[in-house]
Amino acid sequence: MDINKLKEAALASLENPGQGKEMPKTSSTKKPILYLFRHTQTFDNLNRVFTGSGRNPKLTPEGEKQAVTIAEKLKTKQLDLFISPPLLRCEKTLAPLRAYFPNTPYLQKKELVERDYGDLTGKNKLEIMKLNPEKAVLWRRSYDVAPPNGESIKDVWEGRIQEFCLWLEQKMQQEKINVCYSGTNNTVRLIRMHFEGLSIEEMLTIENPYGDYASYYLG
Repeated sequence: MDINKLKEAALASLENPGQGKEMPKTSSTKKPILYLFRHTQTFDNLNRVFTGSGRNPKLTPEGEKQAVTIAEKLKTKQLDLFISPPLLRCEKTLAPLRAYFPNTPYLQKKELVERDYGDLTGKNKLEIMKLNPEKAVLWRRSYDVAPPNGESIKDVWEGRIQEFCLWLEQKMQQEKINVCYSGTNNTVRLIRMHFEGLSIEEMLTIENPYGDYASYYLG
């Protein structure tokens, strides 16, 4: 693992959170298709605060606009099921889109919550970077180093998200349904790793942009 690449990604996300490259989109219109996006800007994102599973911040006014942008991009798609964790930021990001699909089922799954940042929860990322830059990079962007009393990305993948991806893929293929997923930044990274065949390093260094979505044909 290239620590310099991890450091670059960590610093870039501090300077411009949610400003990643455009997400990949399938050209297929056949079912099953997965539509995937991160929740939009929250007040914790704006203030550079570690959120994880331990906090439930609201969307900023800009985040609400970004959620509308996603809705406008996806409102003409065929969406058969919405999925998210039971987190306010993910629910509110979905809300404008769900308004176009009042009869589409919505499933909330507890295993999809963001990683637990442990003792870092609620603390400012910039301050942690100043106090201990080397450990801060590892806590934020390494694969298998967990924050004190928290979870590593590896913990989240092996403990929850890998199994979810396999379940989701099987469900979509068997039922021939399109699914729309609104998730947290790290869970979206891991799901992208699965469906795009990314390396662990590629997954750790991507930044999921606000207001954009990825789509994958799973046929």
